[in-house]
Amino acid sequence: MEEEDQESKINFVSCVCFVRQGVAKEEPVKATLTQEELADIINEMKESKNSEGDDDDEAGEQMDVETPAGADEYNFDDYDEEGESTGLGIDGVVVADPGENLEDDENDSEAEDDKIKCGDNLILVGHVDDVCVNMEVYIWNKAEDSLYVHHDFLLPSFPLCLEWLNHDPSSSESGNLCAIGTMEPIITVWDLDISDSLEPIYKLGSKGNRRKREPKFGHSDAVLDLAWNQAFPHVLASGSVDRTCILWDLDTGKPNTTIEVFEEKVQAVKFHPTEPHFVLTGCCDGFVRLFDCRDPAKLTDSFKSWKLTGEIEKAVWNLQDPTYFAASTNKGEIAYFDMRQANPLWQTSAHSEEVSGLIFSPAIPGMMLSTSSDGSLKIWDYNLAGARLIHEDDMNIGRIHSISYSPEDPNIVAIGGDNKKRQFRVVDVLEYDHVRQTFEHRN
Repeated sequence: MEEEDQESKINFVSCVCFVRQGVAKEEPVKATLTQEELADIINEMKESKNSEGDDDDEAGEQMDVETPAGADEYNFDDYDEEGESTGLGIDGVVVADPGENLEDDENDSEAEDDKIKCGDNLILVGHVDDVCVNMEVYIWNKAEDSLYVHHDFLLPSFPLCLEWLNHDPSSSESGNLCAIGTMEPIITVWDLDISDSLEPIYKLGSKGNRRKREPKFGHSDAVLDLAWNQAFPHVLASGSVDRTCILWDLDTGKPNTTIEVFEEKVQAVKFHPTEPHFVLTGCCDGFVRLFDCRDPAKLTDSFKSWKLTGEIEKAVWNLQDPTYFAASTNKGEIAYFDMRQANPLWQTSAHSEEVSGLIFSPAIPGMMLSTSSDGSLKIWDYNLAGARLIHEDDMNIGRIHSISYSPEDPNIVAIGGDNKKRQFRVVDVLEYDHVRQTFEHRN
């Protein structure tokens, strides 16, 4: 019976995000809290949890965060009830006893004391292991062939998407931050240069509190995708189960623009790489939509759209020529578009199940990578006429949920899945002989 219980535990990586070299502090600051500060955090979390019910009494029902498509296999609804009965903390967050000594321990593990070198990449990994929900910060060093968890952050809810950004509204200097979208409507932003932190440095959105007369704002349901605007670094876009896309002003912490034309969940958001006022969205209603955000008044009736069969899983720009973009669906299809034309340039049945990851190489012309919940990674040679499959490999990490490429070496990708014994891999696709022979002379 004990072996069966052990086997039934969930263990999966839901999202991954590469971070470029040179942005992290050599030695992250270790968070320390007094007993009073920790007690304040616990009380705030309790109050936030209790206020949810209070705010919904007037409507006669409690807000129900819908489980995103494809996520119900992990029995998320039951998880919340199980987590509350484990005694691990508020909303499943493991917290220390306020009576513990929280001072730095000189005998901390060597991994926590390792310095982050200039040749290190951070890889952010959303990891769910039974009742433990966290974001792990991996160190990846290509020259040393090293990969290990440096530190992590305990999260109050399942992470669904990650986005790195360096805009810190509280500082005149660039930061090293990560925005996280979860099953909750609130987006949390964490400082990656602080380890052992129990709280984000700020949050985007509020469930409101009638007793404190605090209004609700932001999303009302789970956040499925995030996109940071590098040209306007105070802007972050988010897509949600609540059928909206919000453009946030990070300086004020409030929504600047809310796009509400969608018929279903918004699963993909991407800013145009050279025309940053354009935002591309993918929706479960089957439409890819392109919005010009310079005039918010026209967003509801002035946008381009393209229709595919099935739910849009990913929508990505061709970074080498952003006149073009691609979208993938839950039916396993990939379509390639010219933003100036009404119909796709080509469509292909790429996978037997949903296409969960889609990448155009920013360095190697004609290379496209796709991953799927069927467990495979596929590498394509594409042009305006179509895409030719070059290589296919079973990653042996179960159903693949996310893929991200290294900013310095885009042929190196991090992939996350749901195999209980191995959920995370870093792969150099040029190590496949046929892939290297096809693309080695193009970059």
